[in-house]
Amino acid sequence: MELTGKTALVTGAAKRVGREIAFSLARRGANIAVHYRSSSDAAKEVTQELAQLGVKTLAVRADLTRAGDVQRMIARVLRHFGQIDVLINNAAVFPKTPFEKIRESDWDFAIDTNLKGPFLCAHAVGKYFANRAGAHRQRGVVGKIINLADWAGFRPYRDYLPYCISKAGVIALTQALAIELAPHTTVNAIAPGPVLLPPNFAAATKRRVINATPMRCVGVPADIANTVLFLLEGSDFITGTIIPVDGGRLIA
Repeated sequence: MELTGKTALVTGAAKRVGREIAFSLARRGANIAVHYRSSSDAAKEVTQELAQLGVKTLAVRADLTRAGDVQRMIARVLRHFGQIDVLINNAAVFPKTPFEKIRESDWDFAIDTNLKGPFLCAHAVGKYFANRAGAHRQRGVVGKIINLADWAGFRPYRDYLPYCISKAGVIALTQALAIELAPHTTVNAIAPGPVLLPPNFAAATKRRVINATPMRCVGVPADIANTVLFLLEGSDFITGTIIPVDGGRLIA
């Protein structure tokens, strides 16, 4: 896919990895819809900086766990840009939940945000891609969806049970969507490992993570953004694939 002039909707694009993805796509000439839920100021700042790259931008708020919000977000993006070509399901939460303290609300929070949200977005955008392909009788790929999973979806670890299950669900969702939306849409996922560790991690925890990673370092957001670019620009023949970007953590 040639990104110049295309429109990408990046969820959770106001901060961290989502922000890096948005800028990477904009540098390739893509117009960017910056989704946020509560980071209004950060989202507006990102759109202002993206506009300096010469692309069109829009900050759009939505609670991705609510179907009505997602529908309104998609409609607003389409009104503003006239099209959507790429969906990056990046928005997620990473709550620590020791097993003995897990409440129903903890489960719902992780599953709704990390799995239901990507499903609702992909469902809405996937139907739009299908309708566009049918209306124009267009062959080949008309749109691409990339989900952010996690290596923990393959190998869960302690104290994050709802999170690990939610990301395992994203892996299954990616593969199921790839079948449902072929041949007009590709659907892939990236499974990051230790990239941009949470700021509340203690120094000892960070050392343990690094020591458990074969590459003996922590990744950076650009590692994820560059993989996104590969899936978008590198091939239209890759779908249903989960790419670990984890410094070897999955195989350690």
